[in-house]
Amino acid sequence: MTRPDNPVLIVNPRSGGGKAIRFDLVAQCRARGIEPIVFEPGADLSALAAAAVRNGADALGMAGGDGSQAAVAAVAAEHDLPFVCVPAGTRSHFAFDLGIDRRDVVRSLDAFADGVERRIDLGRVNGRVFVNNVAMGFYGAVVQSPEYRDHKIRTMIERLPTLIGSNAEPFDLRFRGPRGGAHRGAALLLVSNNRYDVEPRPGRGTRGALQSGMLGVLALAGPPPSGRLEWSAPTFRVESATTVLAGIDGESVEIEPPLEFESVPQSLRVRVAARPSRRRPVPVQARPAKRRSARPVDQD
Repeated sequence: MTRPDNPVLIVNPRSGGGKAIRFDLVAQCRARGIEPIVFEPGADLSALAAAAVRNGADALGMAGGDGSQAAVAAVAAEHDLPFVCVPAGTRSHFAFDLGIDRRDVVRSLDAFADGVERRIDLGRVNGRVFVNNVAMGFYGAVVQSPEYRDHKIRTMIERLPTLIGSNAEPFDLRFRGPRGGAHRGAALLLVSNNRYDVEPRPGRGTRGALQSGMLGVLALAGPPPSGRLEWSAPTFRVESATTVLAGIDGESVEIEPPLEFESVPQSLRVRVAARPSRRRPVPVQARPAKRRSARPVDQD
């Protein structure tokens, strides 16, 4: 696999409770000849990635959570560039399904120089790319809570009775099920980039190879077990009379209906480190970076 001449990694130093800082990712990038760009509050992540491409980047990576991964992956896919996922988020579900060791954050940088490349699918809803899933219904409402990011489980438990209890207002989510039947509400509606496996095989993550060219759809549209629907489809549509509260790769979003979902088959060239590394992180002064670590970024 050809090593990129001008690899760039965008780093969110606040993601995952400061993982990028703890692993000194900026210095580790410089030691490997990778240009680090630090994502600052208020910056436009997609614009940073697009500017890096205009300035000559021939491979893009993101060190951050799954929502950030999706934003940079979308730019990489648009320009057909290799993409490297560095698991610096809190849970890094996308990295897990790519087969990346989430405990060895620094090792993932090896993908730039010594990576195995393959093409995987992306998901898209109303033009926005997602790498994992879009959740609507009670999860979409919970993720809107300011307390959710710091106390996910507690916030979910506290809000569930008002969201899906006997006195709760039904969620206006209208869609057609696997056999074409119309459904007018669901406590939970989850659309994923490839279908989640009920019993994932060891070493394959929760969604297999991410190359099926299909969305996974999971709906809780009535009492279990008959109210649980699960199927795959290349496209999916959700209608509603109101703005839909959703969690896209764990990030709170409000989407105007209708919601048009589609799989974008094998649109992303993803690179993963070729083999486990038994060496320690590169000393940060071991060798100089090929280029300056922070050139001016064009902002439109």
